[in-house]
Amino acid sequence: MAPHLWIMATSCSSNINPLHRQLVKDREIIITEDPRLHLVWMNNRIFVKPLPRYLCSHEFWERFLDTSQDREDNHMDNVRKAATGFLRTYRYLIRHESDFRIALEKHLVPEDAKWDRFCHFTRALQNIEDSATTQRYAYGELRLTRLNLYAPMLLHKFNYEQIHGQYGDIFGRLFGPILFIFALVTTLLNSMQVELTVEQLVDDQIQWEKFWYFCRWFAIISLAATSIITVGFAALWLWMFVDEWVYTLRRRAEKRRVARGIPMY
Repeated sequence: MAPHLWIMATSCSSNINPLHRQLVKDREIIITEDPRLHLVWMNNRIFVKPLPRYLCSHEFWERFLDTSQDREDNHMDNVRKAATGFLRTYRYLIRHESDFRIALEKHLVPEDAKWDRFCHFTRALQNIEDSATTQRYAYGELRLTRLNLYAPMLLHKFNYEQIHGQYGDIFGRLFGPILFIFALVTTLLNSMQVELTVEQLVDDQIQWEKFWYFCRWFAIISLAATSIITVGFAALWLWMFVDEWVYTLRRRAEKRRVARGIPMY
């Protein structure tokens, strides 16, 4: 899905909130060993893969991931780029000592790691370009709802990752939208019914004329207000959808111009 991530997220590798900001946003940090879920978030949860001890070893990089060696193996080249991109994410996740303490508490870094040594280690990550990483790490945090939305088209799977395993959780997500639609339809039907009823009332009992006028206009106003609210919500959703696409396409065009050496202005 990496080549299509520009549809779902901003192409910016630094779009990663540090750990203390994750807590400010009321997100629970969930440990995952699946690299696909690293920095994927949904509602009040964000999945973070712990930093393996071996990636902190210079000897490991020199022996297995040394880019200075002339290798024609594309698979190993992708492994090196993926490891480099993953390691760079911790430069953004841990920016302050408070972030480092949270990482220790959540077991995201080796328990014997020290703040000063970690700063020295991540200093070399500042100059890593996106070209040195895989396409996934040209992006920061990813929203799981969008990944699941586009998964049937791009991955030919029903979900990118199934979080809710119970039927109650699945139907519970649909309860809110269904209830909202039901309330709108019910309000519209009741307004129409009141209007039709008062039309019969004025023919039968002329003394109820003032009450008839009140019911008629109240029904018309309710019907118009409900219709305006419905159209307003639809227009708001459409505007947000189009605005995101315009922003995404603009950023993608700017990135292509920079890659070709074309000045922005």
